[in-house]
Amino acid sequence: MKDAKLIFLKQERHILSLLLCEGRLMEANAYPLPAAGPAEEAEGTSGNVSCLLGSIYVGKVNNVVENINAAFVELTKGQRAFLSLDNRNEPRLLNRPYDGRLLAGDEVLVQVEKEAVKTKDPVVTTELSFSGRYAVLLPTGRPGRLIFSGKLDNSCRKILKGFLEREEIKNVLERSSLIIRTNASELTKGEPLVQDILRLDSLAGQILSVAGTRTCYSCLYRPASAYLTEIRDTYHDQYDAIVTDSPDLYEEARLFLEQQCPGELHKLKLYQDPSVTLMNLYGLSAKLREATETRVWLKSGGYLVIEPTEALTVIDVNSGKYSGKKAIRDTFRLINLEAAAEIARQLRLRNLSGIIIVDFINMEDSADKQELLQALSRELRQDPVKAVVVDMTPLGLVEITRKKIRRPLREQLNETD
Repeated sequence: MKDAKLIFLKQERHILSLLLCEGRLMEANAYPLPAAGPAEEAEGTSGNVSCLLGSIYVGKVNNVVENINAAFVELTKGQRAFLSLDNRNEPRLLNRPYDGRLLAGDEVLVQVEKEAVKTKDPVVTTELSFSGRYAVLLPTGRPGRLIFSGKLDNSCRKILKGFLEREEIKNVLERSSLIIRTNASELTKGEPLVQDILRLDSLAGQILSVAGTRTCYSCLYRPASAYLTEIRDTYHDQYDAIVTDSPDLYEEARLFLEQQCPGELHKLKLYQDPSVTLMNLYGLSAKLREATETRVWLKSGGYLVIEPTEALTVIDVNSGKYSGKKAIRDTFRLINLEAAAEIARQLRLRNLSGIIIVDFINMEDSADKQELLQALSRELRQDPVKAVVVDMTPLGLVEITRKKIRRPLREQLNETD
């Protein structure tokens, strides 16, 4: 993207991570400031803890619910998580050999896969994974799988496979599986990919080797702060600068980039103009406020009404103040196409997920409907989080699903410590 900046801001209660492209806010997340003092290594800690995505715990199975094929696992005393038993991955038990059953009281290695959302517990998995810039390593489950991101074309996959024809990578695949990420498309040499994989393999080996000696409720691994992993996980071509006005955040980002993304280090900038804050320079307060409002105006004069509910999110498209001179069919078609692009942006910006229902302005022509669905699908493919257009119902409602990973932006901003 042109003129794209990844901005980090330290606020009173949050660290804000904002992706700004040509003056428009494309993505925003608010992360609670770390608690003062040494990092908690949670052995038998009571009360709720921040279940950071990717953290690995020695959890204790609270109960197994057979009719939903799931279990509830305590990560620490008082912090429960949901574990689906649908996957075929064999759980790693620490209190006894696994015999095909998971029982109440079992101590099991789990990793936080999804954050808690509203009244729902965080979701954990027994299939551990370690993410790098170019690869994800899966040290549990069936080894030997080499999986490529669906966004990598065949020619790119062929080149990357060639990079991996090395003895040390073959050794890794004997005990683990690998997912090659979209970011690997930027590589012209294999060494960064190989080193990324070897670093992840070493990290996984260290954690698994000590797991058997740790007590229940121990946190074995916490990934880097989520705002830092966004540098790694945001596609390399989506920003040309990483900017912060906090010396502390600058130093943390510098160390992280040196270790995991040295090729991005030149993009890191410390903003130091005392005459105007970084927040005011780009009008970020107003942009964040707009990102939580119900109504979103379109350039044409039309507008969206976005209403999240407990079960799903409803988006209504309205013609509003549109005053074009085109025929009614063309008018509705143009507003809907503009709305499709804006809806894709708003889903990513607000981090809306699960089931989304969109009520576009009614169109009679089947060709216009097909064009709209194709345009919406094309826009959603730009989202790093998987989002899919399911279909248009007989009533003209468009169904979308978007993978749940983090909480909606409004919840993040309203969180109190």
